[in-house]
Amino acid sequence: MATDSDKKKIVHVHLPKDEIYTTTLTAGKHELVADEPERVEGGKDEGPDPYDYLLMALGSCTVMTVKMYARRKEWPLEDIFVELRHNKRHDEDCKNCDDEKSKIDVIEKDLVVKGDLTQKQVDRLLEIANKCPVNRTLLGDIKIMGSIEHT
Repeated sequence: MATDSDKKKIVHVHLPKDEIYTTTLTAGKHELVADEPERVEGGKDEGPDPYDYLLMALGSCTVMTVKMYARRKEWPLEDIFVELRHNKRHDEDCKNCDDEKSKIDVIEKDLVVKGDLTQKQVDRLLEIANKCPVNRTLLGDIKIMGSIEHT
């Protein structure tokens, strides 16, 4: 008997021929829209851009993981926020800093927690935040296997 964990998770993404960038994303019964900002030629800013979705995936996983941990420990976590930024910049020990190709992706993740927590609990929540599954996926070895079908 197949369980939910045995099933492959499928996200469907569609960019119709009459759109330049506005894309429909479907995950189960949930539908979202992605687009490029208006400053990008053809962008209509009708939804977050792909990097926004990447940051939202990391952010939502982070706050869910931290809240789950705090609830399990019965810690007085009242509220939690995370702000994320993505940019490309040279690594601190860059040897070819004039080369655009030497830039790396950097995600800054600032966590804000509210509640009557000790400093030790706050420090532990940061450790837990950095162990959320999406965080671990982004930092781990990743293989993306692509295929194409022509109809």
